Amino acid sequence: MDAPRTPEDALRFFQALNPSGIKLGLERVKDALAALGHPERDYPALHVAGTNGKGSTCAFVARALEAAGHRVGLYTSPHLVRVNERIRVSGEDIPDDVFGQRILEVLERYPSALSDPMTYFEFGTVVALWHFSRERVDVAVLETGLGGRLDATTAANPVVTCVTPVSFDHMEYLGHTLSEIAWEKAGIFKFGVPVVLAQQEPEAEESLLRRAEQLAVPVKMERRDFGIDQEYNGKISYRGYGWGLEDLKISLRGPYQLQNAAVALACLAALRDRGVKVTPEAAREGLATARWPGRLEEVAQSPVIVVDGAHNPAGVAVLLEALDSLYAGRPLHLVFGVVADKDRGPMMQALFPLAASVHLTPLDTPRSLAPERYLAEARVLCPRVVAHASLEEALAGARADAVGRPDGVVLATGSLFLVGAVKRWVDRSLGATRQQQ
Repeated sequence: MDAPRTPEDALRFFQALNPSGIKLGLERVKDALAALGHPERDYPALHVAGTNGKGSTCAFVARALEAAGHRVGLYTSPHLVRVNERIRVSGEDIPDDVFGQRILEVLERYPSALSDPMTYFEFGTVVALWHFSRERVDVAVLETGLGGRLDATTAANPVVTCVTPVSFDHMEYLGHTLSEIAWEKAGIFKFGVPVVLAQQEPEAEESLLRRAEQLAVPVKMERRDFGIDQEYNGKISYRGYGWGLEDLKISLRGPYQLQNAAVALACLAALRDRGVKVTPEAAREGLATARWPGRLEEVAQSPVIVVDGAHNPAGVAVLLEALDSLYAGRPLHLVFGVVADKDRGPMMQALFPLAASVHLTPLDTPRSLAPERYLAEARVLCPRVVAHASLEEALAGARADAVGRPDGVVLATGSLFLVGAVKRWVDRSLGATRQQQ
């Protein structure tokens, strides 16, 4: 493969890598980082694994660190609209020209990436860690991709690690029991490096604590060492490890964000113990001002369109709890799309009976499950189900149904691919309408 010569060529090279490709293992990433002079060692990092809540937890932590005056690198995945979202410094996506330049710099120092290409996620991780070094960030917040033990981000050098709630997802790679999946997530643990654990199912907790003991890892656990409480008058307080904070405001919607906020505050306390300056005021501001698109996000009105990235049974369970608190009694018109390797049955069984109508859509990914493949399943669960040939048709159908019922709400969920596609559609279609008005 010829080496790209311009930043534009470099971006095309990266986009040509298979976004759905998965190759577990750290050898390629470690070789690349060694060739780059180990940029991951230039800044302290928080490394976050888990099944659900990773992104929101990272968003809370990164925003608090920014409020404390730090230059913060944030690496998350997947992106919703543009790949640039995955790599952020001080709250800003990496610009196209800088992104392309960083790719050129990596390829110049590690030309093996041309003859033996890394996966999309591996290469993006290396570029992110290199970019954070070049940008001289004070601290980085890194979200794992698929698992932990063999995830590309595990080649990083964290001073604190964290595991959010573990549940069933990616079983073909991580195992078919919670114990096995949690053991893979615990692969981010480093000898003696403290870990913050969200409250877990007993089977997952046992695996995580067993691995922590083997590596002499100090552990802070939700409910045992810290937690957030919502009092009868609506006030929210955090008590336990590191802080005592009253009357907190949390910017992200949904009752489950209380847990993510608690875990984030514990992570900030652990970072402070490791020499990263964070004040109570900055921690408070981080919770109050963090933004994390695609999680219970209202993207349009008249009718209301809500997008949520729930893509596994545990994610749907917390989504339902949030819907009950935010949209109780309002007719729900569901736009649903799913990738073929997800456990769709429990998601459908939880969501579809609650919907006034369901509109099935394909996704813009080779992993998409065609609506016709599960249309019969869906019709057992909801009396009005329509399979559409495109997202545009599905949204048109759901919006028409919602307009026809008082206070109807359109909810798009089932995959982050779907969330990104809906946000692009809103920007393109409704944005153009607003400009004409």
